[in-house]
Amino acid sequence: MNILSSQPIITIKHAKKQFDQVSVLKDISMSVQKGEIYTLLGENGAGKTTLIKMMTTLLQQDSGEILIAGLSVKDQPDKVRKLISLNAQETTVDMFFSGYENLQLIARLRGVKDVKAEIEQLTQRLGLKEFIDRRVAEYSGGMRRRLDIAMSLVGDPEIVFLDEPTTGVDPKNRLEIWRIIREIRDSGKTIFLTTQYLDEADRLSDHISFLHQGEIVLTGTPAELKKNTSKEIKITLETAQQEQGKVLLEEARIQFTDEEGLIISEADQQQALELFVAHELTILALKAEEISLETTFLMITKEQNK
Repeated sequence: MNILSSQPIITIKHAKKQFDQVSVLKDISMSVQKGEIYTLLGENGAGKTTLIKMMTTLLQQDSGEILIAGLSVKDQPDKVRKLISLNAQETTVDMFFSGYENLQLIARLRGVKDVKAEIEQLTQRLGLKEFIDRRVAEYSGGMRRRLDIAMSLVGDPEIVFLDEPTTGVDPKNRLEIWRIIREIRDSGKTIFLTTQYLDEADRLSDHISFLHQGEIVLTGTPAELKKNTSKEIKITLETAQQEQGKVLLEEARIQFTDEEGLIISEADQQQALELFVAHELTILALKAEEISLETTFLMITKEQNK
């Protein structure tokens, strides 16, 4: 990984947006460092795509400030567009063109001097060589997505916005897209990523923000986010005593999940153990499970909804 710059390449201060009296983004502030993968997580309707449209000059914020490399997206949109590319949820490839023709069109629009060399480099980089002369209508969904990402890299942009790039992609192509995303980051570029897949965010991100109901509710590295949430404890009882253990937890109003063992929060560990010992249940194993980003997100959003 490259060394991150001390100066943020994206700065957002108190940005707000509403549609028809509905507040979609309610005072968003964040900063993204040059050369990192910054991921925005949130459920459908949280405002992720709206925020990306604002950062990429497709939509103006109602108030607040958004700066890309020190340039205002509101006042200097043309200069901002020269630094960025956007890979939207819906692929922008022309189905009747070949992969080569799609890349050629974008290269010409972006003013690339050596179009042929640019296409050859991207074709090799994204594993498109075998398919590049075929019509895009013949591509699989995963191959089409990879071509779409290749089109986002034409002209060597400083910041690549990827809006849910692996939605609907099969597992093999998903792993390949992950490799490409890391490679883009390691080449010194900045990636702003949105996704609904928490495992994707966990594996790829340098920093993550949780967007919930139009507000940033938590920000940090994947390790920091999981560290700040109490661990889960997995208690394994004798098989014949499992049902009795569940009944005891229910009576004590201790929340749990039953996944080849009774999984409870770290805060409830002492009470549960005392309960099992008092009823002479045999505890075969006790293990602290690392919290997942999914659990962290669910706990945060549950707390926010109270």
